[in-house]
Parts: sequence; structure tokens; C-alpha cells
Amino acid sequence: MRIAIVTETFVPSVDGVVTRLRHAVERFVDLGHEVMVIAPDLGVHEHHGARIVGIRPVTLPFYKHRRFTLPNPTVDGIIRGFHPDVVHAAQPLLLASSGAYAAHRQDIPLVASYHTHIPRYLDLYRAWRWGKPAVWWQIRRNHALADLNLATSRSMAAELAVHGVENLRVLRRGVDTRAHHPRFASPRMRERLSGGHPEKTLLVFVGRLAKEKEIQTLRPMLDRRPDVALAIVGDGPYRPELEQTFAGTATTFPGFLGGTELAAAFASADGFVFPSVTETLGLVILEGMASGLPVVAARSGPTTEQVTDGVDGLLYEAGDAASLDRALDALADPARREGIRARARAEAERFSWDSASDDLLDCYELAIAEHRRRKGEGAW
Repeated sequence: MRIAIVTETFVPSVDGVVTRLRHAVERFVDLGHEVMVIAPDLGVHEHHGARIVGIRPVTLPFYKHRRFTLPNPTVDGIIRGFHPDVVHAAQPLLLASSGAYAAHRQDIPLVASYHTHIPRYLDLYRAWRWGKPAVWWQIRRNHALADLNLATSRSMAAELAVHGVENLRVLRRGVDTRAHHPRFASPRMRERLSGGHPEKTLLVFVGRLAKEKEIQTLRPMLDRRPDVALAIVGDGPYRPELEQTFAGTATTFPGFLGGTELAAAFASADGFVFPSVTETLGLVILEGMASGLPVVAARSGPTTEQVTDGVDGLLYEAGDAASLDRALDALADPARREGIRARARAEAERFSWDSASDDLLDCYELAIAEHRRRKGEGAW
């Protein structure tokens, strides 16, 4: 199969979308498929045997930390020259929307996937809330072109359906259980992340430091819980404000970590904290579970699809201090914590990127079949 993937982000960027697509591309190439990725030009033009065609990026005024590429007419010619069997537009809003329209014009089966919940993010940025109806209009318009639309969770699929997106299917999630494993626990890393207080209950957050991650909501917890230390791993546009917000608390900012350092950061903590209720899934939750960590997560549709409260993680109600404290008290109980650790790791072992990528291939086949069916109906 010849597969063209048009995406708003790809390597060398690091986030959940890139992680999913990177593993998919590697799996597809290993299975003998020919893959081309069209993405913002960040200086990388090949990945695991797949060609990356870079399109010049720009800096957007409302998100200056990362460069994006606006819709570009050259995408049409690039896809036309590749002759793909299927086009996958990942988050068709900017550059990826050009891939969606190219597939539509060229009568190529199209899969569109929804990864980042931009309308919900706009609620957190007062200056840009006015744009929310227009964003939903664009989402409906672009996804209407697809033979198959993909969401990363059942709850996200349900919300998209309410807003008029049809032909929906939920993508299988995955995790690398070798790269994320309890064996990477390190006393030295724990000392570093806890700011020299390894005896405290150590919570770790890993991800892009942006307002929509809602990390700032954890500050009151640290004021009332001297027994807890927090490590905020990652970087992003909100880091300076977060450093001010958490000044004077038992919080460290080790910055961006990768490879074995990141694996050690996960495995050396007592729990992985996930305060956001705006994520479409949060693949990092499964990475924490693979590391043998109890996940302490704000309750939302996507988190309840991954975490069973009291079994393989702990859920709390966002904005409810007593609810969060109950979760932390459970985490501080050594016997209960170890039981959750073991069950979290066992749950993560049920998922793999190979299986998730094979599921995506099945989606491509479904889109091709649906496209043929529609053409057949149109012939009558």
C-alpha cells in the first residue's frame, strides 16, 4: 500500500501525536508499505525509510513556542506525484487540511484523525474564545471530506458526533513497554526530581508546558501538603509562568528529558499526576502505567477510559481539594500503592504500538472500501 500522511507535527517534535505517527510509520515500513509524510519542515527529511516532505512553517501569534505550516497548495502536487492508495490527514485544520482537500480533488480514499481538542483549548485563552464557533465549523467542514474519521477516545468520538462529524471510529492506543518500565527507577533521579527530599511522596508530570495542561491547578495542593514533592518534566510556552506559580514550593523543573533519563523520571516517582481535563486521550498516562506508576488523574471522559479508580490508578474531581487529598492519601499507603503499581503495569502490557499501528492499517482498508462503495452508489 502507498500511504501519504499529512500532519501538523512530526519528528523531531515530541508529543503524543508525533509518538503515535512515528510508531505507525515505522510499523508500516517494516511491513513493506511505501510511506510519505508531509509535515512542517523542521530539518528532518527521512524517518525509518519513509520520505518526509517538509513545507515551510510559520510562527502563529497565539502559540509562539512551536512552528506550524498553513494550508499550502503545493501539497496537491506532492500527493499527485506520489499516487497514494490512501491519504491520512492528521488533525486537518492547517497543513493537514491541504492533504484532505487534495485527496478529495484527486478522488483518493481519505482518513482524517482528531488528536488535539482546539475548541476546548480556546476556552482557556480568553483573547481567542471568539474564534471557537469558526473552529468547529472548520472541523466539521474538513472532516466531512473523509471516508473515515478517527478519534482517540470514545468520549471524544461522542463529542465530535454531537458537533456533526460522521463515520467515526476510535483508534486503539499503544505504549512502548520496553522503553517505559519500572526497572529504570533510580535513587539518583529521585533525589534530583524531589529537590533533595526523596522521603516525600514524589509526583511527576511529563508533557508540554502549556496552559491547557492545567498544571497550575496543583499549586494549592502543595501549599497544604508538605509531604508531597512535584517534578514538572518538559518545556513549553507556559514554563516561565509555572516557575513563578510554583515558587517557594517543593517543585522542580528538570526541563525536557528523553531516552533513559525520561524513563528514569517516570519510574523513580511514586505517582504520575495528570491534571488536564481537556485532552483527547493523554497517551502519557499509559507511559506512566507502563513505568509501574499509579496515575493520579483529574476525572474526565478520556481518563476514565484508561484508568480504573482504585485499581490501576487514582482519579480525583478537578477543582475538588478534598478529592485530590483522598487520592494522595491512598498513594501514601505503601501496600495500596504497590498493588496499584503492579496492576498499572499489567494493564499497560495489554497494549503495544504494533497492535495500534495494525489497527490504523485496518482503518485505511476500511476507508478504501468505503470510498469504493460511495463511488459505486454515485454511479447509479
